[in-house]
Amino acid sequence: MKASIITIGDELLIGQTIDTNSAWMGAELSKSGFDVYRMTSIHDRREEIIYALAEAEGKCDVVLITGGLGPTSDDITKQTLCNYFNTSLIVNDEVLRMIEGMMIRRNFPMNENNRRQAEVPKTCRVLYNAAGTAPGMWFEKSGTIFISMPGVPGEMKYLMTEHVLPELNRRFTSQIIIHRNIMTYGTFEAKLAEILSGFESALPENIKLAYLPASGVIKLRLTGTGIDHDSLSDSINSQVRKLYEIIPEFIYGEDEESLEMVIGKLLRSENSTLCTAESCTGGEIAHLLTTVAGSSAYYKGSVVAYSNSIKTQLLGIKEDTIIENGAVSEKVVSEMAVAARKLFKSGYSVATSGVAGPDGGTDSKPVGTVWIAVDSDKGTVTEKRVFGNERVPNIKRFSLAALNLLRKQIINQ
Repeated sequence: MKASIITIGDELLIGQTIDTNSAWMGAELSKSGFDVYRMTSIHDRREEIIYALAEAEGKCDVVLITGGLGPTSDDITKQTLCNYFNTSLIVNDEVLRMIEGMMIRRNFPMNENNRRQAEVPKTCRVLYNAAGTAPGMWFEKSGTIFISMPGVPGEMKYLMTEHVLPELNRRFTSQIIIHRNIMTYGTFEAKLAEILSGFESALPENIKLAYLPASGVIKLRLTGTGIDHDSLSDSINSQVRKLYEIIPEFIYGEDEESLEMVIGKLLRSENSTLCTAESCTGGEIAHLLTTVAGSSAYYKGSVVAYSNSIKTQLLGIKEDTIIENGAVSEKVVSEMAVAARKLFKSGYSVATSGVAGPDGGTDSKPVGTVWIAVDSDKGTVTEKRVFGNERVPNIKRFSLAALNLLRKQIINQ
């Protein structure tokens, strides 16, 4: 079962609006067993829309279209769909009543633009939209289903959930697709691929492996296709167990778990607490930790000791220590971690000091260098890492490296 996604709107192409619709629709279609083979963003132009529809017709089972259904003159999707499917617009009385009711509830005046949204192509199946004013429209041609929906994410998701997915699931039930994500950290993509080359070559034909790297985290996605859910699930689980045997030192979680989420689970299981002392990361570790709901149960707080004066005044690092070793050093970062844990009275502390860039590097401490320390009753552990020369990516990489060192210390690897 093949599917294609078309998003319409100039704002998508010039970067004013991020296309989150395609990602969401792709994920939902995949859960239903569809192979999404193309995602296309196009201009609000008749010829572009016609071309995209023709490209998909007969080549896939389902085409999902979003955008261009608003009440203004620049929204041309409906009329273009009429041209493509050789039909004309008519007023749908049920849609008109829904729009009028919505305008009354919102205390908005009804105008001609709103009434125009009740116009739909005569030959389409109307998908009634209780979340907005623009209905969805269902067409079929040459064995392909075309479904046009509003570009507003909330309205699109309503139509997908209430109308589109249930109908597609009734019509297409032959193929099952299962995704399983294994989250790894601690090596680079090329090295991980080398380690897993034998594993990958031995995979069954219906299971594929993909490497999805981001800021040092590499998500290994196993995708299996079949017709029997239990059999396919057992096969995927067998491959996952093999991964745990081959690369246990790199796996930290599954599905979409982040390092900060895993840290929270580990600290809760120990009934322990954490604080941070950050220099080069500037509070990024604290930010990551507090994005996790319930983090107040284990995260106490942070000292962002960006300048040396804060390191000495708040954390008590001696000036001589900084002068002799440099702020970016094992000695300084160790003392930062120890002092922070004492200050916050926490079970664990993590500290960072580094050169984020693009300036400030030296031969001995080039841009991208970071020292990390974790302190606990188990002792103080340190790690030096060297990344690239881009500031913002470095801050994220430093932070994830610190969280991973903390994770290993909690589980005492």
